[in-house]
Amino acid sequence: MKITDLMIESAMLLDMKATTKEGAIDELITSLEKNNRINDPQLFKEMILKREAQSSTGIGDGIAMPHAKTKAVNEATVVFGHSKKGIDYKALDGQPSYLFFMIAAPEGAADVHLQTLAALSRLLIDHDFVEQIKQAVTAHEVAQLFNEKQAEHDAEEKKEAEAKNAHALKASSEEQFVVAVTACPTGIAHTYMAEDALKKKAKEMGVAIRVETNGSEGAKHVLTKDEIARAAGVIVAADKKVEMARFDGKKVLQTPVSDGIRKPEELINKALHGQAPVYHAEGGGAEESEQVGKESVWSKVYKDLMNGISHMLPFVVGGGILLAISFLFEHLGKDNTIFQMLSAIAGGDTGAFHFLIPILAGFIAMSIGDRPALMPGMVGGFLAASANAGFLGGLAAGFLAGWVIILLKKVFSGLPRTLDGIKPILLYPVLGLLVTGGLMYYILNPIFKWINTGLIGGLNHLGTGNAVLLGVVLGGMMAVDMGGPVNKAAYTFAIGVFTSSGNENGLMMAAVMAGGMVPPIAIALASSLFKHKFTEEERKAGITNYVLGLSFITEGAIPFAAADPLHIIGSSVIGAAIAGGLTQLWNINIPAPHGGIFVVLLGNHPILFLVSIIIGSIVSGLILGLWKKPVKQ
Repeated sequence: MKITDLMIESAMLLDMKATTKEGAIDELITSLEKNNRINDPQLFKEMILKREAQSSTGIGDGIAMPHAKTKAVNEATVVFGHSKKGIDYKALDGQPSYLFFMIAAPEGAADVHLQTLAALSRLLIDHDFVEQIKQAVTAHEVAQLFNEKQAEHDAEEKKEAEAKNAHALKASSEEQFVVAVTACPTGIAHTYMAEDALKKKAKEMGVAIRVETNGSEGAKHVLTKDEIARAAGVIVAADKKVEMARFDGKKVLQTPVSDGIRKPEELINKALHGQAPVYHAEGGGAEESEQVGKESVWSKVYKDLMNGISHMLPFVVGGGILLAISFLFEHLGKDNTIFQMLSAIAGGDTGAFHFLIPILAGFIAMSIGDRPALMPGMVGGFLAASANAGFLGGLAAGFLAGWVIILLKKVFSGLPRTLDGIKPILLYPVLGLLVTGGLMYYILNPIFKWINTGLIGGLNHLGTGNAVLLGVVLGGMMAVDMGGPVNKAAYTFAIGVFTSSGNENGLMMAAVMAGGMVPPIAIALASSLFKHKFTEEERKAGITNYVLGLSFITEGAIPFAAADPLHIIGSSVIGAAIAGGLTQLWNINIPAPHGGIFVVLLGNHPILFLVSIIIGSIVSGLILGLWKKPVKQ
């Protein structure tokens, strides 16, 4: 893709006037509107801000790439802007941004915005080129620089392709050759920045390298079997799962994608000198065991558990909100067709809530034993749910299925390679299901049913003091990491109690919902009452937190917590804990797992529930406002 095909000189801003992130976005959008590239500036800005809410597009090194794909765009465009003083764009490296590339893609333009991001990232990895752009005086000069750099990059790619076709990378006794894979889950640019950093450093070192990218466009420059076989080592710089089985028997260095950008020379040297463990796709050898041993047991268990919870949460949210809506129609009679439809979709024996424990168990198992463990894990989770073994039974099923598959892989590791094909098709599914299902049916389900029944009974008969203490703990946990693992642990516990009671006991749901609503509301209050303690951009974002907090979206507080963790998290935990404790003091029951203000009327004490949130939010807001230092003008 040629970047200058999307850049128009008349839209370029060589001396931006904005001083804030939102001001920069507005200035770039105004340029797009003046050049008739967008038809709805408000919608386009909403989509830009929605993307920024996921993570900042300020990728670091003074560069920002805000982007959106929407029907508000008339024609695919990249508008360039240069701020000579720099703007605090909340970049990933915390430094000011000077160069801006706003990408506007029309709704039916396939992945043009992703391709543009990839193309820009490859060019902007060159610091000398970036400095040349900063020194450019006219729009024509900027366009000319990009044309020259694009031509240079295309020539290098053509040369690399010709070298590959001519078998220039064939094995020789003196050749140094490594392969790499780069991948990132959300930061699209980092995949390609790591690629170019590795290729550039390898060229300086005189090392031949082939880099496969696993970006949002899919896998590009896929490594061949011959290349993997000839490589001295493999670098996997990735923050998401990539296809690893092809590296069986090779020395593989697994590292975050950021290391590919910042430490390319170190990674290449380690790969060349074999300073990495041997990767085994099945069975596991001695070196693999040594590698696993370096990772603590708790961190491995935590990783597997979070894989299950993260896949389960969409079922909780989607099913939970529809379930809450169904309760509103229940008052019209259980024969009401809308109530019956929503109940069938969300709860009961057929809806989303019916899948919670099987999904949890299945993806825990898959994290441990890979794809062969998914089916026995899900069935084990279904057996646990059917036997009223609850979430604890589902957790047990997931870990059991995963380790059963690991055991089976070791048992069958000595089979002839000619029989490899029947392992995933016949042996793992049949024996994995039989062993997991049998152990769940005869041993684990009865045990966890007894535990689950006792736990629910105990919670139903908690004394007021103990109930308040539990509410304080759960409410406070919801504010510790604003949607992270501690937050999820508290929320999952409440979901377990709720589902085990037949979707009736919402006492714990009231505590976690109140605790999760307090942080964003408290930040909104503080930014409204103590305006001199917040920047203009933070005050504007604070207003949106009223809506996010009332909707039980704790994540609205994350940008504030990232910028000032001590004051934001400290004050939020106090208020959230108070709100959670008050819900239990007043015995508030919210029979819906999500929805915030929209499901308040379903509770037994809706006014008291609101009072709990208001008290907790005011306490947190006042602590934050008094504690936080004024913003320096």
